[in-house]
Formats: sequence, C-alpha cells, structure tokens
Amino acid sequence: MADKQISLPAKLINGGIAGLIGVTCVFPIDLAKTRLQNQQNGQRMYTSMSDCLIKTIRSEGYFGMYRGAAVNLTLVTPEKAIKLAANDFFRHHLSKDGQKLTLLREMLAGCGAGTCQVIVTTPMEMLKIQLQDAGRIAAQKKILAAQAQLSTPGGAQPSVEAPAAPRPTATQLTRDLLRSHGIAGLYKGLGATLLRDVPFSIVYFPLFANLNQLGQPASEEKSPFYVSFLAGCVAGSTAAVAVNPCDVVKTRLQSLQRGVNEDTYSGFLDCARKILRNEGPSAFLKGAYCRALVIAPLFGIAQVVYFLGIGETLLGLLQSPQP
Repeated sequence: MADKQISLPAKLINGGIAGLIGVTCVFPIDLAKTRLQNQQNGQRMYTSMSDCLIKTIRSEGYFGMYRGAAVNLTLVTPEKAIKLAANDFFRHHLSKDGQKLTLLREMLAGCGAGTCQVIVTTPMEMLKIQLQDAGRIAAQKKILAAQAQLSTPGGAQPSVEAPAAPRPTATQLTRDLLRSHGIAGLYKGLGATLLRDVPFSIVYFPLFANLNQLGQPASEEKSPFYVSFLAGCVAGSTAAVAVNPCDVVKTRLQSLQRGVNEDTYSGFLDCARKILRNEGPSAFLKGAYCRALVIAPLFGIAQVVYFLGIGETLLGLLQSPQP
C-alpha cells in the first residue's frame, strides 16, 4: 500500500506537527479533565467542564488554562511520533505480502504502539498533572481557610493573609523527583498508564483503519481529507471513553499533592477499590466527555497531518538539489 513507502523520518515529523497543533487547540479542556477527575466527594469545587474553566480564568487568568502546556508541547512530539510510527511499523511487519490485516493483527499492532509510547507518556503525564492540579488545590485551601475564619467565635476576625506558595515549575518538579526517587519517580503510575494506553491503541488503530477505509475511492488511494479527520475523531473519542476508568485511576495515582481530607492510594487496585467504595461506579466516568473532546480533535488532526504528508513535503524541500 502507498503508506508503506513513507519514510520513518517523515512519519516522525508528521506525528510531531500533529501533536503540537492538537495540544495547542485542546489543552484547556485537558486541564478541566484533570481537575474534575481529581476532585473527590465532599471536596467538589467544579460542577462541570465549563464551570471549571470559568473559575480557572477568574482565579488564575486566561493563561491559567495552559498550566502544564509547556511540558506537553515539549514531549508530545516524541510521544505522538512514537505512537504513529510504532503502529505503522507493527502493521507493516504483521502484514503478509501486502494483504489486509486481520482484526487480531490490527489489535496487536495497536498494542505494540501503546506499549512503546509509555516511555514518553508516563513522565509527561506525571509532570503535567502536578502543574494542572496545583490551581485546584490552592483554590481549595483558600476557600477552606476563609470558611474556618468565618466560623471562629465572634465572627470573622481581621487577619494578615499568608502569601500564596509559589507554584512549581516542570524543571523544579523533575529535579525534586529525581533527587528523592531517582528515575522511577518520573515513572510513577507506569502500570496504570499501560493499562490506559495499550487498550486505547488496541481500540483506536483498528477502528480508525476500518472507518478510514470506508472512504477510500480505490484500494490503492488515500481517503479524502474529511474522511481521515472524521475517522480519527470518531475512533479517538470512542477509545477515550472506553478507557476512561483507567485514566481516572492513573490521574489519582500520579497526583503528588492532595486536597484536604482527600484519599491517598498505595497502588492501582487500592485506588480503584477506594473510588468504587467512596464515590460509586459513576466516578470512573469523571471527565469522560472532556477526554472525548480532547482526544477526538487531537487524533483527527494527527491523522489529517499524517495523511496529507506534510513531513514528506518538508523532507522533499530539504533534499531538493540546490541551484
């Protein structure tokens, strides 16, 4: 097939460009997803995605919605590049003489891609979650302090407000984690990340390939622009919602700071058990629609860039003979 002739450098460029564009567009929704997933019963600060974004803008300003975006923009290029290139690599080696892959082989290729990407995904998510959730914890502490002041005998008393603690940076977090836990500190929640990303890729890549194939004019031709985009959106949102329970557990495990009276967890099973017992089954779907809104355009854009062949065009310009 035509896409097998695309060079690996071109695939890496395509994946990187798609990741940068996609993250820039949907990062505020991803921030809302993280904050909604991390809040526990009795400590609810946000009622919905829109409520979270409005309160974030009011308390942290417009750029507060992009807390942690620098980490994503730095690491999403290798992450998306590895994911797309690995899937293509496995599909190529699992195919027999160019024949169409069976569903099982498509799922195996997706499994390989999801396993490869966690090398970058885990530390990226680890740092991003701390930066995204810092505003929620700071706002919660401020509200609780105000409530405690009002509940003191004699009513509210004038007091000097303590200066807000400086918010951590990605560099500071990385340094602290490496100093205290070594490289393993950046890979906290690795098991939960695998349990999210491997099933995601098993669902996403075969679903995308089959949906995209429905719009191909002929077997050797690429699908039209809009078909690739829609196939990426539908496959991405479907896979995102399917693995959201694992994403909730992963987010909770990777959060180093806790709000007042929030549970702590010793591992994946302990976290899942406490969420089920204290918050009910519906808690595993927290942020599901946010995640679908993030993943759908993210992978739609990724597949469009990939199939438009922007990487091949750039490489062609670089390799063209100079006059």
